[in-house]
Amino acid sequence: MIGPLRITSRDNPLLMRLRRLSQDGAAYRRLGQVWLEGDHLCRAWRERGGAAAQAVLSEAAWQDTRLRELAAGAAKVVVVPAPLFAGFSALESPAAVGFVIDLPPPARVLPHVPSVVLDRLQDPGNVGSVLRSAAAFGVAQVLALKGTVALWSPKVLRAGMGAHFGLRLAEGLDEDALAALAVPLVATSSHAGDELPRAALPWPCAWVLGHEGQGVAHALLARCAFQLRIPQPGGEESLNVAAAAAVCLYESARRRLMDGP
Repeated sequence: MIGPLRITSRDNPLLMRLRRLSQDGAAYRRLGQVWLEGDHLCRAWRERGGAAAQAVLSEAAWQDTRLRELAAGAAKVVVVPAPLFAGFSALESPAAVGFVIDLPPPARVLPHVPSVVLDRLQDPGNVGSVLRSAAAFGVAQVLALKGTVALWSPKVLRAGMGAHFGLRLAEGLDEDALAALAVPLVATSSHAGDELPRAALPWPCAWVLGHEGQGVAHALLARCAFQLRIPQPGGEESLNVAAAAAVCLYESARRRLMDGP
């Protein structure tokens, strides 16, 4: 790694690009790059073998040996004054460091692997939490249908806490793309008759998670081989979609562990 490039102008093209990437959730689609902010996301990316086109640090962060070593794997390193870093930062964190990475290519839909399908989910926090549960419980790929919040947006990345880097992700898909899955689709519904703990769960399968207010679209629900209800003895009408995803994915993982290899 050569010495860092120091930037002091707010109008520098790189800083203008970083402001777009950090403030516009869909900018990565147009620019072909993603902004990873904070040492946790940057370390998670490095641990997965990811390469960074650029590392950007505040002047104070550059004085931190640990953060300087983290940045050493980037092709280029940029150091900026703290006020300029704050201009494109979304975190209230002393670890003023981030990576610019090339947007990973869209994943091809694999046919016989455990999957999650996102149907028009709107809340970045929910989507990031679903990705974390998917990565934790052995899901191989997450497929986002059109109308779902941008998967690589800064808010989803922060909520995902690095889960993105262990999953195959495809977004902007039409419903017909799900025909390539070749595994049963399983949806949760508060109106379903079969309860999750008593139902026979196929493996592998694709769990279908629907819009926070509207649920799974009717046409997509008709494609599902199973519709299951999560028992709620406390009397609530429904669970938050991220909580429901965690329950369902955990139950799938628990059954596999009980059944053995």
